[in-house]
Amino acid sequence: MIETYYAGSYWLARRESAEACAGRAERFFHLLGRCEPAWTRWYESADSFEEARKLQFATSTANFQKLFAQEANHFGDRFSFHVWTGDTLDETSGVDGNCGSSSLRLPSTCVLKPYDEGPIGERVLTAPVMAEVLRSMALAWDPEWGVATSEAHRDSVTEKATPGTFIGWVMYFSRLRGKVPPLPAPVRIEPVEDKGTLVTLTNERFTVSNPEHVALAARVHELLDRTGLLRPLQPWPAG
Repeated sequence: MIETYYAGSYWLARRESAEACAGRAERFFHLLGRCEPAWTRWYESADSFEEARKLQFATSTANFQKLFAQEANHFGDRFSFHVWTGDTLDETSGVDGNCGSSSLRLPSTCVLKPYDEGPIGERVLTAPVMAEVLRSMALAWDPEWGVATSEAHRDSVTEKATPGTFIGWVMYFSRLRGKVPPLPAPVRIEPVEDKGTLVTLTNERFTVSNPEHVALAARVHELLDRTGLLRPLQPWPAG
């Protein structure tokens, strides 16, 4: 069975205009394209793969604003989008996002489903690329928390994938959550400008089938939980 991965960033109760969300989306896709050339061309959805491949989507602020103006892509103060890319039906990658909501219950999100197979999957499912993906999310969306990890490992350690409460291969913690403590080798800790901190458990591809990876994750979970860094999202402070 192929182990699948995702990268996501999450934040709560930060109301923003369609224009502001569109600007954040443009910056994210610009930064994402630097991580992998395959992430520079995107498409909208359609009823078939062949039809969708005709709907190339330029990830500019203006185009995101047009997308958010469509009834299907906004509900109340929440603006959403889905774009995808791939040359074959079996090897695709996609991004789902929503932004702008003042909701205290439903978080805003940006979630990348990377390529899982093929040459592109081999290139992107590495610690450096996943760390850069989370860095791009942090710089563009200014989330409270983010993770890039194995879905199988996530499901093995938590019944509810509540953002902020579990750990994964690569994690992002906003400075608002607190300071990341020293962590055991081979864990890597690095700043993201003045916004927060990236934590990478292992430079190898993290897999649930590797007992050393699972044991390291459990140890790091204990240390981060002890400092209060693993908790549900909180309302974003004003200002």
